[in-house]
Amino acid sequence: MARIELKNICMCLDPSTLPGMSLTGLIRGKAGTQPPVPFSIQNLNLTIPHGRTMLVLGPSGCGKTTLLKIIAGLLEPDSGEVRYDGVDMRDIPAGKRRIGMIFQNYALYPHLTSKTNILSYFYFRKKTPELDAQAEEKYKRTSELMGVSIEFLKDRKPTTLSGGERQRVALGRCVTRDPVLFLLDEPFSNLDQKLREKYRVNLKVLLNQFNITTVYVTHDQQEALILADCLAIMDIGRIEQVGTYEEIYNRPKNIFIAEFLNLEVSAPAINLVDGRHLSPGLRDMTVGVRPEEIEVSGERSEGAIRGTLANWINLPVRQSVILNIHVGENEVVARATGGDNLAPGMDVWLTFRRYHLFDKVSGLRVRSHPAE
Repeated sequence: MARIELKNICMCLDPSTLPGMSLTGLIRGKAGTQPPVPFSIQNLNLTIPHGRTMLVLGPSGCGKTTLLKIIAGLLEPDSGEVRYDGVDMRDIPAGKRRIGMIFQNYALYPHLTSKTNILSYFYFRKKTPELDAQAEEKYKRTSELMGVSIEFLKDRKPTTLSGGERQRVALGRCVTRDPVLFLLDEPFSNLDQKLREKYRVNLKVLLNQFNITTVYVTHDQQEALILADCLAIMDIGRIEQVGTYEEIYNRPKNIFIAEFLNLEVSAPAINLVDGRHLSPGLRDMTVGVRPEEIEVSGERSEGAIRGTLANWINLPVRQSVILNIHVGENEVVARATGGDNLAPGMDVWLTFRRYHLFDKVSGLRVRSHPAE
């Protein structure tokens, strides 16, 4: 295991000096016609605890893979430190850092069997009886950890394997190196939904067995819920907030975080309403309320906000109804358990069980109600 620390990492990536490298995080004009400008990471700080799975979550192009490559030593930052257990890695190349890395495409050798791919760390070294014995011992241990499926695949080549099987071979290759750190770059992105769900659970079980410090980057929030011990939310080269999923969801640092984390795909993550609709004293605030935290009634009550029902969508599988309501110039989406007595155009009254107040200028959360 290892404790990984990133201290004041700064790095500027200029696309004109990186031919063939895809930088989806480049800032462009709204119409996409302006030339790209350098993508930068400025004064980034992050600590990954011993033996924990840190999941770096963020939209596509925010710099997640770049961050992973900096940790691995595949990219050198312009300034700042990458430390493994307090040791600065600046002069230690990637091959000496004892990392196991799984890429999106798994990067297996197509002409080698699965077993040889798993043992590729030994395959490209000078053969000796001692090295062969060590390789067999490593393979035996890896097979015991990962189960019978690896043994079943050992004589097959990558071209005959499914995406999930290739993922397991790639993970087995990492294990044989006795890494102090796993780095995973969206390893399930090439799998269909059914396989993604299956292998997420399998990977969580394996990570618990290995007890190895892990950094996992993705934009998939379901993977965050299943795999992460803690989250680091990233946006355009910045770490916005670190914590558990529940901590960040319930206490978002700013509007970006509040809008990004979404447990319900059938509704927006949060509604943003001008504070004056809640109270004249909140004109400088934006009120953020989750759809599940809104009570909707056809009868007026103290402290409720008046709105006009626009339409609704029935979700029988979830036994709920998604209501679209106009509150002044804002549209509010609420999740309710029934809508039998509601009709488009009627007045309704909204009560917010829990809400956040964000500063209109900075977007930062000022406080929540009820108080934490």
